[in-house]
Amino acid sequence: MSHPIHDIRRHPVIVCLIAIIGFAALSPAAFSADKPKSPELSRSITKEMTAAQKAMQAQQWNEALKNLEAAEQKSPLSAYDKLKIDEFKANCYVRLNNLKAAQTAYEAMLATGALPADELPKHYRALFQLAASNQQGAKAIEYGKQAFEAGSMQTNDLLIMSQLYYQQKDCKSSGVWGDRAVAAFKKAGEAPKEVLYQIKLQCAADASETAAEISALYDLVRLTNKTSYWNNLIRLERQDERDDHNTLMIYRVMYDTAAMQADTDYIEMAQLLGDAALPGEAQMVLEKLMSTSGVLKDEHKERTTRLLNSLKTRADADKKGLPALDGEATKNAAGQLDVKLGEVYFGAGDYQGAVTAITRGIGKGQIKQMDEAYVYLGRAQVQLKNIAEAKKAFIGLKSVPNVSPRVLKLWELYGDKLGS
Repeated sequence: MSHPIHDIRRHPVIVCLIAIIGFAALSPAAFSADKPKSPELSRSITKEMTAAQKAMQAQQWNEALKNLEAAEQKSPLSAYDKLKIDEFKANCYVRLNNLKAAQTAYEAMLATGALPADELPKHYRALFQLAASNQQGAKAIEYGKQAFEAGSMQTNDLLIMSQLYYQQKDCKSSGVWGDRAVAAFKKAGEAPKEVLYQIKLQCAADASETAAEISALYDLVRLTNKTSYWNNLIRLERQDERDDHNTLMIYRVMYDTAAMQADTDYIEMAQLLGDAALPGEAQMVLEKLMSTSGVLKDEHKERTTRLLNSLKTRADADKKGLPALDGEATKNAAGQLDVKLGEVYFGAGDYQGAVTAITRGIGKGQIKQMDEAYVYLGRAQVQLKNIAEAKKAFIGLKSVPNVSPRVLKLWELYGDKLGS
């Protein structure tokens, strides 16, 4: 099954955070007589380094680089001299957005062996970010591991690690880092980034692991509530369902989330509703199909029109019988008749009537399909924009014995996303 997400492997790192995080440490300290350094720069390059510093303070980055290159030509140079020259060069290259040269300068700094131990963590993180930005995936991963072990990684860095491993076609490691990123976002009180679950989804799809695909899609719906994710989720949940009652319950979620994208979905749902003696709702579904531009295929128009005409005749007969049904017939009857009456009201577009009848029926009890009663009650409340009451109705599904777990989970998710 294809998914409406990009193939992430074709992209460079999706989130690249080479903002000047950590690079502020590269701002040159003043080399004045009243601020001695230990160790100190060699006297032979003091002139060039002072000139470079002044140029950097004036944001004259190319001028600063000329002075640094001049300092680099002096000999001999101590490890500390080389460290400071490369540190200044890295700063200039970052400001000039020459990230490849900046990475080279950072690596040269590390190679001097003169970096203080307390500066190594942020240095590894900067190298990780630069290598990721320069699309050097394997090298970025190694620097990322060092940054993680040094405790300098931040939330978005974990996300980038997950992406890098995915680009290396290592879904197992990508998942490990993705889980770390999700946990870090939640700990920080932030919503995890959508791409984390997209990676999980794509990895599961590549491996044909349906359960993992479903899990990722649940996470994506919770995060975004996008109809494309609802569509894919419901198609996966529906594909192994063999019970018509449960299939119809799943179709209702698809319909109510506006996730129906194929005319065959509308047609099959209408047929199931007709078979369940709910022609009014079936008519509503087909009329929605015919009014949605570009969905109904030409080869299905004649069949759909015939089915709609048949359902409309039955629905009109149900509507004519509503006054009689909602009178003495239900006064002393068990709740089942009230619930069926509420379903007819729902199909006729009388949502307040549906709420009144179904609520009355639930109060009486003796209902054959309590799951349908709660679902129709919740759906009617949604149409009336009584979201709090709708959520209560969908929560009521948990009390129904033997309700299908996938049906329960889908309606719980739908209820959770109401109003979001």
